[in-house]
Amino acid sequence: MRSIRAAAAGAVTLSLALAATACGGGSATGGGSNDSPKTLTYWASNQGASIEVDKKVLQPELDKFEKQTGIKVKLEVVPWSDLLNRILTATTSGQGPDVLNIGNTWSASLQATGALLPWDAKNFDKIGGRDRFVASALGSTGAEGKDPAAVPLYSMSYALYYNKKMFADAGISEPPATWDELVADGRKLSKDGKWGLGAEGSNPSENIHHAFVFAKQHGADFFTPEGKADFTNDGVVTAVKQYVDLMAEDKVIAPGNAEYAQNQSVSDFAKGRTAMLLWQSASANLTSQGMSEDDYGIAPVPVQSGTPGTGKQVNSMVAGINLAVFKNTDNLDGATRFVKFMTSDDEQTILNKAYSSIPPVKNAQSDKAFGSAADAVLKGTLAKSAAALPQVADESQFETAVGTAIKGLFADAAAGRPVTTGTVEAALEKAQQQMPAA
Repeated sequence: MRSIRAAAAGAVTLSLALAATACGGGSATGGGSNDSPKTLTYWASNQGASIEVDKKVLQPELDKFEKQTGIKVKLEVVPWSDLLNRILTATTSGQGPDVLNIGNTWSASLQATGALLPWDAKNFDKIGGRDRFVASALGSTGAEGKDPAAVPLYSMSYALYYNKKMFADAGISEPPATWDELVADGRKLSKDGKWGLGAEGSNPSENIHHAFVFAKQHGADFFTPEGKADFTNDGVVTAVKQYVDLMAEDKVIAPGNAEYAQNQSVSDFAKGRTAMLLWQSASANLTSQGMSEDDYGIAPVPVQSGTPGTGKQVNSMVAGINLAVFKNTDNLDGATRFVKFMTSDDEQTILNKAYSSIPPVKNAQSDKAFGSAADAVLKGTLAKSAAALPQVADESQFETAVGTAIKGLFADAAAGRPVTTGTVEAALEKAQQQMPAA
């Protein structure tokens, strides 16, 4: 998911959504129909710097689809703060779009509602086959052993963005490769009203993404192999504390970042208020805010030691957006044609270039349009050192519960209250108690 990307705290609970057997664009049968073959409704996620930017990117492509097929697509760009709420409400009310974007981390949770069209071999064949997509993207499309609940649309990974001039002025010759180096550099850079690193402390999804990476680097997971929540194991507690300590103890994140939830950290970096940013595919966003690509560098997210890779050297979640179809759509054939169009080689190149993301379609990913140094970092991370968030039915509750717990810990840090191992464990234990009973 794109980050950017606030979790839907207070959302309609997924347990309620699980009671729904169907939802979507109009069929009362729950099995889909072609009763409205000339129209589609599409909920797009907010990928650009604003909803208006997204409309400018998407509308010409939707017009192109209409010209090719005669099917008019009604577009709504939904902010990330509302998207999960809107989707879950649609699964219970039966009033939703035909096609929609979902954060890839929600795939298994939404799959469990039974509301989305399964992408079995027959459906994949309609859009050119499963083999067109890269393996890392397919790994975040639903629970293991089940047909995917959605098709990859945009792939992203986290990277470290750093301000070249601020680094040079501080006498730092290269970006940090380990967290110890990042803290040391961040302390040098945190002066004169400027700070070493930005964060979105009030954004539960951002909190989850970083905590997940830290946990992997400590050899830990938030769920057992059986899918049971395990938020208080030693590795997870250590990981969350290390993340929050970037503000609480290391003092390289401004206390005000504890209130950030709407991409303010990206704006701070673009305006030279912070020297480093951990973000998903940020180039287009930074450009839209007036920052030249010559002003910043991009490097892999730090690890504890060594170089990024698998296991304890994971340095990103597999970020991205998937495209799903409500299975009771009243334009099933049109929805499938739309997915085929949006995942075609040409459209993948156009759309992912516009959003500085990486195409999950193999042919488009190899296009020279994605050959920059920044793209090389992102593609390398996705191929070698990114891992999918847990593909379990309770994933969306996990994001809300743990992400909100970390938000509270950042609030403590900003207020000067101690963030100890005990307080971290207590916050995570409370979050685990909010999860559905096994």
